[in-house]
Amino acid sequence: MSNLIRWEPAREMMTLRDAMDRLFDDAFTRPLRMYDGQMSIPAVDMYQTDDEIVVKAAVPGAKADDVQINVTGEVLIIKGEIGEKQEVKEKAYHLREQRWGVFERTIALPTDVIADKAKAEFENGILTITLPKAEEVRPKTINIKTK
Repeated sequence: MSNLIRWEPAREMMTLRDAMDRLFDDAFTRPLRMYDGQMSIPAVDMYQTDDEIVVKAAVPGAKADDVQINVTGEVLIIKGEIGEKQEVKEKAYHLREQRWGVFERTIALPTDVIADKAKAEFENGILTITLPKAEEVRPKTINIKTK
């Protein structure tokens, strides 16, 4: 006996919508993807205060010596390498999500910075880069005189 399923065009449209949502989710919001053997990590948080821009990058498994930071104009580049842990040859992996290899992340900075005074700290797999804003882009307070 065969089961007949009624065709509903609205259900097909939802499937297309779900596919488009998945496409945009994969393209723009997931930081851990492999492209041609390179990882597009690290996942990054960036915020700014009145005086500086702070970038926090998650690079678990990396050593501070294996990470390079460059600032050119309004572009920050973080690149490095995460070494592979020793693979167990005689076991069959059921799940393998840890990443290793070369990574590079380019981030457009929201304003000019003073690259010579930048600071970088590495603690517990989190790289924190503090970039002081250029003097001409810092907010200035103007006092109002009354008459």
